[in-house]
Amino acid sequence: MIEIKFIPLRGGAHIPQKAHEDDAGFDLYASEDFLLKAHCFGCVPTAISIELPDGFEAQVRPRSGLAAKYGVTVLNAPGTIDAGYRGEIKVILINHGNEDFTITAGMRIAQMIISPVLQARFVEASSLAESDRGEGGFGSSGTN
Repeated sequence: MIEIKFIPLRGGAHIPQKAHEDDAGFDLYASEDFLLKAHCFGCVPTAISIELPDGFEAQVRPRSGLAAKYGVTVLNAPGTIDAGYRGEIKVILINHGNEDFTITAGMRIAQMIISPVLQARFVEASSLAESDRGEGGFGSSGTN
């Protein structure tokens, strides 16, 4: 168990909640009404700020129902909230649908996953080890 500090920044804030105990993600809620026009994107406020323990991040991911039913998803999925960030969590949503989408205060708009972060450092090298794949990139493994 890890503890996360939660601060409501203004009215309309909801503490992130899981719909079911075993769910991976905590629902994030819009704190105010927001019109997301067709084929446009915008930052939807949640009116919350969190403090994660060192060594963790929060990933902001789409809700499958919004994507499947309305074409609304998180634009930078997954968005990362670093342990040192103390500002308001805002969710960058995009409406791929052909109709405007109305977000109302209290609506579940995304989910947040808490994950450990491995720390690494880069070391400059003059060469890289050989591999089976080599430099094969985009589409190099085929489609079937």
